[in-house]
This record gives sequence, structure tokens and C-alpha cells, in this order.
Amino acid sequence: MKKIIFAFVFATALLSYKAANSQIAAVATKEKIQVNINLSEIKDDKVFVTVKSPKIHTDEITYHIPKIVPGTYSDDDYGKYIDDLKAFDKKGNLLEVKKTDVNSWSIANAKSLDKITYWVNDTFDTEKGSGFGGGDIFSPAGSNIDAGKNVMLNTHCFVGYFTNYMAIPYVVNISHPAGLWGATSMIDLDTSTTNDLFVTSRYAELVENPIMYAKPNYTDFNVNGMDIQIAVYSPNGLITAEDITPEMKKTMTAQKTFLGKFNSTKKYSVLIYLSDMKKPDARGFGALEHPTATTVVMPEMMGKEALSEQLKDVVSHEFFHIVTPLTIHSQEIQNFDYNAPKMSEHLWMYEGVTEYFANLFQVNQKLITEEEFYTRMAEKIEQGKTLNDTMPFTTMSTNVLIKPYKDQYLNVYQKGALIGMCLDIIIRENSHGDRGILDLMRKLSNEYGVSKAFNDADLFKKITELTYPEVGQFLKTYISGTTPIPYETYLARVGVTKLIKKTPGNVFLKEKTRFITVDRTTKEIMIVPNIELPEFYTNLGLKGGDVLTAINDKSYSLDNIYDLITESQKWKENDPIIVKIKRDSKEQILKGAVKLPYEEKESFEATDATKSALKEAWLKG
Repeated sequence: MKKIIFAFVFATALLSYKAANSQIAAVATKEKIQVNINLSEIKDDKVFVTVKSPKIHTDEITYHIPKIVPGTYSDDDYGKYIDDLKAFDKKGNLLEVKKTDVNSWSIANAKSLDKITYWVNDTFDTEKGSGFGGGDIFSPAGSNIDAGKNVMLNTHCFVGYFTNYMAIPYVVNISHPAGLWGATSMIDLDTSTTNDLFVTSRYAELVENPIMYAKPNYTDFNVNGMDIQIAVYSPNGLITAEDITPEMKKTMTAQKTFLGKFNSTKKYSVLIYLSDMKKPDARGFGALEHPTATTVVMPEMMGKEALSEQLKDVVSHEFFHIVTPLTIHSQEIQNFDYNAPKMSEHLWMYEGVTEYFANLFQVNQKLITEEEFYTRMAEKIEQGKTLNDTMPFTTMSTNVLIKPYKDQYLNVYQKGALIGMCLDIIIRENSHGDRGILDLMRKLSNEYGVSKAFNDADLFKKITELTYPEVGQFLKTYISGTTPIPYETYLARVGVTKLIKKTPGNVFLKEKTRFITVDRTTKEIMIVPNIELPEFYTNLGLKGGDVLTAINDKSYSLDNIYDLITESQKWKENDPIIVKIKRDSKEQILKGAVKLPYEEKESFEATDATKSALKEAWLKG
């Protein structure tokens, strides 16, 4: 299949070949670290890795596997998954190795060091679904090793670094079965079908380039000059890249249009691993950003439609990390310490503004309505109330790896996004609608950029210089200060006020009460017995203990229960519905109308027509 890829890019093959040769030649003359990863001979879900060392000039050297990687905000200790690390001199003699902590190995007589070898275990099949901070490695930052089927090769799980040798090139050879293809944004410099060769300028670049090996299941398309690759691993063959590409292309096209000239990469890969929920497998669902890629882990049983809908929000968030921190970031991120990290105080920007963009672009590009956007912001306000609203965001961010601050991390997606919203409104109002927070991020990108980091303590001053004194006061009062943000005050500036509205709820779930359950032996979906059922059920004559076999002529079971949940969210009040059930082992067909449960929730609406021009500039400008 690799040959097909080379045929696809035939027009640039000669240029690529010349570039590859010159790149290899340049590296050959420099000090470098050579890595060999063997995916062809996997044993007990372990991969053998050989690392040829550079010339060491000290009597002792330490080899490290990361404790933490950018974007995870948790200590994960990837060294736990390394077995039997050995060091050799050029004659093949063993050198003394001492494990100094869970992620570090000290090697004696280092001046004679030639190579180290070790085995790498995977993380997916040991996960318990404990959630953020619960002990599991977040799946998109973890690894999977399934011989002949799939290897999710997050490079930091497999390759480490020698002390003081992080800034030299890495030359990585990966041998693999001919049937497995590696999806990545890196350029493979080896035309063989059983070996890939990648060269990066330094360790940090290698870490930021994940690879997913599997049987080819991918699509390619171009969006405004950016080549996009969507690669999918579906263990049971239920979902293809073609299934989800139309929605992904639509979404990413809208994102690129929203960003305009803000572009820092020519190729972007989305590597999607779908977890098999019927066996030990990944349980940490979500995504992790990289400068030119996103790794995604989702349950395979979600089905095509539900997965496409979920990916719209998840991948949108990760894609906007192109803006920050991948382009705009502090010294702590530029010079990230993988084993003793110093965290930046600006998570409000890295995660919060990114989450805000992931919602704003959808209303800006008419993927959602204004009403839907207001509802999302209202939900973030409500969810933010469950967290500490007086803890300074800068303090939480700096200390996010330790309690009690790590317990507040999820607020980056709630209050963090709302901080972005308020700053956007302030800038819009002061500029009479001409500029917003995206304009600020463009200016910060021009001021700093991928290779130039800012000092943490200087960012607020620089933002104030680029915007208005009121922005600086907001940063001081609400981000580094302890004062809760009066969201209604800022929304009123664009003519938007709070209202209480009845919102359709989920017919299968109310708060912590579930109205359906699943028999995992038979995979049948059953209405929970011995509880009071809402009108949706009583109006149709459904009873506790009934087995739902089909709705509106579509059969449902555990295998596609996510499709049922997704479909139910489209139901409208009084829509006709046909439910096929089994009651006391006898099939019945019940017909009627949908009766939705309603909940009173806070939301917002545009009520002040005198502010409509500013509101339009905010949402559509």
C-alpha cells in the first residue's frame, strides 16, 4: 500500500527523493541518536527497541523515558512500561545499569556506551477507565501493541532521551509487517514496504509526531492548502475512514476558513483508534493535540453517526491548538522538561481560548445556530459553578500537577472558555466590532511564534499593549485574581440577556437515573423495572422489563446502542414513533407519539436591538 501512496504523489516523487537523500546525508555528518523499533517480532504485546547512543563524553549518563508529555497535565510515568533495559559497549559487553527512578536509568562507563536495548509494554489493555487523574494514562497519550493488527505508536512511549542530548537529531527506523501501514504527518524516507525511516531535528519533534500502524483505512483531502489525512483503526471493521470523512472535511474546512491566514502546517493527520469495549482495551476517550496531528480514542460501538458527531467537537478543539500552545506558548512549553516539568500559568489561554474557538467557529461558520451557541455557553457557566470559582486560574495552572489544583483542571474547558468569550466581547466593544480575540491571537503569533516563546510573567502586559487597558484589568481581576466573573454583565454588552427556558431532556437518562439497561449476555436493551417511568414510556404503553428490539424499523442492541442515543436526540415532540418490544417472550409493536421530558435551564438570547451590530461582529465577524 505504501507503493500506492508513492504513486499518488508521483508528481513530487523525484523532489522528495532528492530531499530525503540530502536530509539523510546532512544527519550522517552530525551527532545523532539512532533508534530501531521492531514491530515485526512482537512478543507478549511487547516491542523491542534498540537505541544507538551518540558519543558520550562523561563517565556516567542517564537515559530517561518521559514522566509527562505536553498536553496531558498529569504525571504518567511512562517508564513503568519499560522492561529489561540493558546497555552495551561496541564489543557487545554489558555495562552496569542502575535504575534511579521509575523513568530513569543511569549507565556506568558511559564513554564506551554503544547502544541500549529494552522492551516496551503497551498501556491500552491495562486501563480501568478511571478518568483524569485516576491512575490510567490518558488513552490518546498511551500505546497499543497488537501483533499484526495495530500499534498505536505515541513516540514518547517507545523512545527516550539521554541527559543533555535532547537537541540532536533522531533517526528512527521502524520495521513492520508489509500489511501494516503507518499513518503519520512525518515523511517516510524509506520506500520499502516493511521499513519506515523518519528523521527529526530533536527529541521534542519526535515526541510530537505519533504514528498509527494498521491495515490501510484512511482518506486524504486538501483544505485551503493544508493536506489532511484521516486514518482509522476499527478492530471489528465497523467503521471506515470514508464513513466519517464527509463530516470531518466539512468541519475542518470551516475551521480553516475561520482561522484565515493563521496556518502553521502543510499536513495534518487525525489518527483515530476505536476501542473494542468487549475486551480489555482503551477506556480514556478523547483526543491529544500535536503540531501536525491529533490522536483520538473513541469506543467503536458508538457507530458511524454518533462518532462523526462526537468527532466534530473533539477534533475541532485539538485542531485549534495550532493557535495555542503550538504557535503561541511560554518558555515552559518551548523547553519542556519531560521528567521535572515546570508548568505555565496560562492554561486559560492554551485550553480555554482553544475551547472557546471550538465553539465560536461553529456559529461563525453557520454549523450551529446562535441559540445553540448561547446554550453551550450557558452550560459552561452552570458546569463551572460545580468547581472552585475563586481559585486564581494562574495559580491553578502553575500547580495543576498537584492537589487541590489538579482537581480543578476540568475548569479549563468551562471557565477557561468563558474567559475567552469575555475577552472577545471586551475587544469587540472597544474596537467598535472591528477586532476580537482571534485578532489578538494573530498579533501574539506575529510577536512570538513557533520558535519564539514568551516569558510567563510578561504575557498579560503584552496582551494589554496589543489591546486595551480594560483587557489588562480583566486579566488581573478575573484570571490572576479571586473574583468570580459576572458573565451576564459582559453578555449584556452585546445585547444578550439571561432567560429560563424549557429544554428537551434525554428520554433514556435523567440526572443519575437510567431508564434503560443492557443484558451483556444477550446484548438486549431492556427498560429498567421497578422504577417510575416518565411520560415517554407511559404514553406508549411501555413497561419495566420490556426488551426494546427496534424503533422506527431499526433494530437496536448493545452493538449499536450509541446510534439509539444519537437518534433519540433528534426526536421532536409529537413525532410519530413505532417501538418493537418483547414482553414475556412475546413480540409486540407499540405505536404512538414522542413525549419528551423537559427541564428548566438557564440560557441566553439576544434582546437588545441597539447592540445587534456589535453582536453580529462578535459572532459572525
